[in-house]
Amino acid sequence: VRLLVIGTVLRITAAVAVLVVVYWTFLFFAQRRLLFPAPVTAGAPTRPLDARQIWLPGDGGDTEAWFLPPARSAESLAPVLIFGHGNGELIDYWPEAFEEPRRWGMAVLLVEYPGYGRSAGRPSERSIRAAFRAAYDWTAVVAGVDPSRIVGYGRSLGGGAVGLLSGDRHLAAMILESSFTSTRPFARGFGAPDFLVRDPFDNVAAVRAFDGPLLIMHGANDQIIPVEHGRTLATVGHVHLHVLPCGHNDCPQPWPLIRRFLADAHIVPAPGSDG
Repeated sequence: VRLLVIGTVLRITAAVAVLVVVYWTFLFFAQRRLLFPAPVTAGAPTRPLDARQIWLPGDGGDTEAWFLPPARSAESLAPVLIFGHGNGELIDYWPEAFEEPRRWGMAVLLVEYPGYGRSAGRPSERSIRAAFRAAYDWTAVVAGVDPSRIVGYGRSLGGGAVGLLSGDRHLAAMILESSFTSTRPFARGFGAPDFLVRDPFDNVAAVRAFDGPLLIMHGANDQIIPVEHGRTLATVGHVHLHVLPCGHNDCPQPWPLIRRFLADAHIVPAPGSDG
């Protein structure tokens, strides 16, 4: 009887192990569909007339970006915000949101992800990293831009893209909004070990290595990327976390806070200044 019981337990254990391996294998190959749910372009706003469409070369094909010039002329070269959006968004939805920093005299580069919108290729940590490097290199030599005042601004997944960029190129400052420590902790929610994560986007390592001005903001009621991620990043970066009264997708850009941060970093004029 004892041998029969042991044999039954072993068979059940083996069956469960097989099911776990099958499930983990499924997650390994399906995870990018979950992490990169690229929306369709149908119904998206049209590109503004003053937005310059550019194409960034990459191994999987060209990635789109929109360059928004400053809204007012300046006697000196303009600082630039390179922006990375969330994983369920497109650059098409962001020009209006950035009218405010353009009024300060900043230019803005909205970078699409490979495989999103009209961009070729497939999204992954590797392809996104390459796209943002190409975006930076294009920005650093474009006419009218100050290459010493390029700022990385990433929201949600975009924080991972900007974090990678900060390790590859010099950023005058970095802004992370509603971003994560890494995508690895989210594997636990699917009952999988974090070593199965193919695109970890390690923001903790990026923040720890970054030695420039750093601004971290996070919604207090964020149910997608809990505010604890922001608290950890702020602790690693030895900066204050600015907790915003919102969730994940309903946070308006806190432009007064961002302007004070950029003014303190000598990137834009202080509020009330003629620049």
